[in-house]
Amino acid sequence: MNRAWFFALLLVLLVLARLCHVGVLWPEETLPLAAAAHLREGRMLYRDIWFDKPPLVAVTCLVWGARTSVALRLAGALYALAACWLAWRFARDAWGEVEGRWAASLLAFFLTFDLHSAVLPLAADLLMLVPHLAAVYLAWRGRAFWSGAVAGVAFLTNAKGLFVLAACSLWVPRALPLLALGFAAPLTLTGAWLAMQDALVPCYEQVWKLGRMYAADTFVENPLRHGLARTLSWLGFHAALAVGALAFWLRGGEHPRSRWVAWAALSLAAAGLGWRFFPRYFFHLLPVATLAGARGLALLGHRLILALALLVLPLARFGPRYAMLARDLLAHRPHDWADVAMDRDSREAAVLVSHLAAPGDSLVVWGYRPELFVYTGLSAASRFLESQPLTGVIADRHLFQSRPTLPAAWTAAHLAELARSRPTFILDGLGPYNPSLAITSYPQLRDWLGPYIEVARSRGTVIYRRRGP
Repeated sequence: MNRAWFFALLLVLLVLARLCHVGVLWPEETLPLAAAAHLREGRMLYRDIWFDKPPLVAVTCLVWGARTSVALRLAGALYALAACWLAWRFARDAWGEVEGRWAASLLAFFLTFDLHSAVLPLAADLLMLVPHLAAVYLAWRGRAFWSGAVAGVAFLTNAKGLFVLAACSLWVPRALPLLALGFAAPLTLTGAWLAMQDALVPCYEQVWKLGRMYAADTFVENPLRHGLARTLSWLGFHAALAVGALAFWLRGGEHPRSRWVAWAALSLAAAGLGWRFFPRYFFHLLPVATLAGARGLALLGHRLILALALLVLPLARFGPRYAMLARDLLAHRPHDWADVAMDRDSREAAVLVSHLAAPGDSLVVWGYRPELFVYTGLSAASRFLESQPLTGVIADRHLFQSRPTLPAAWTAAHLAELARSRPTFILDGLGPYNPSLAITSYPQLRDWLGPYIEVARSRGTVIYRRRGP
């Protein structure tokens, strides 16, 4: 099969799989999409929009106009194809065409048959995949400055880009100043842009200061045991990569394997940062595992079929869900799937709001439900698109816990700021799940809520509307 047909088939796989999800938004992609929609209105990140991710996470959404549905899923397919092409290029240049095609094929497979909430959203962890691959590839080629620059782009999508920079340094130890200079270039340009917009200090507070608080306060009771279990689970589902990587490290021969081992160790450390070990965090391990796995599979000879048989597990685990989603779409029926229940509720709540809203109406969303801005098309009445900075309780636990992570002084100031806004609608998407964090449970907001009455509700959202002007 010639190269053009090979990549065309990969693209067909990636597109078809992602089009099955045109009726779903996953939590990791909702805040970037909502932020990008407000950027299109002329607002500024961090200054006018509270956003706890690096800037490229939201800005990238503007490439496809912050649209959802088909445009979003096609963008995801093209992004995944770009990652596959980089994996092919790296492996081909390192070893040969066979390894290149294995690398691209394996990456396409595991960007499809894995947890949907991880492989679908073009959010911070997945967005770092392409610059991660590109930066290390450039370092492998000895292009220190450009490797550092691309690692800087990775950092502007995810703070774990520092681990990408560290991996790049393994290949260019004699050019570290040039690598650092390249890394500083995109950061300096971005910092200057933020400073010109009076957004640099808010960016530091929302992304880096809050990020440190988040990383230091895990909800996991036994992080080491939890991390070991999650890592073994990931290796089990990616057993074909693990077997190939083992064959590479045992028989790879012609390359200094110590660098690859060090790259893998750095990637595993990045996956464990914050002691949560969410499945999407393991995207940091995927580039090195894919490349090493591709080389190892090429070395297995007649035992290759045994390694490929290991792909049956993720295929059987995640493949049927695509078929179910496709049937629902063709039959024009909602997805009956617990994983998307909150998204379905947000769509139902947005329909209720649409029957009541008029042009120019505005919205406050309580809870981590930024998709409500996307589905209603209404603008935020304040700079808060979700309630973490208002309650102080991180979204990874606020459905079942009420202990705040953020300092009380922060949340008090933010609540006072919210109370100065005058939204047309308030949508409480947290109270029905955790009544202790309902918007009505905050004494600081009692007077502010006075003019609002409940006008509708869905199973998971209470809709309030302001009386009078």
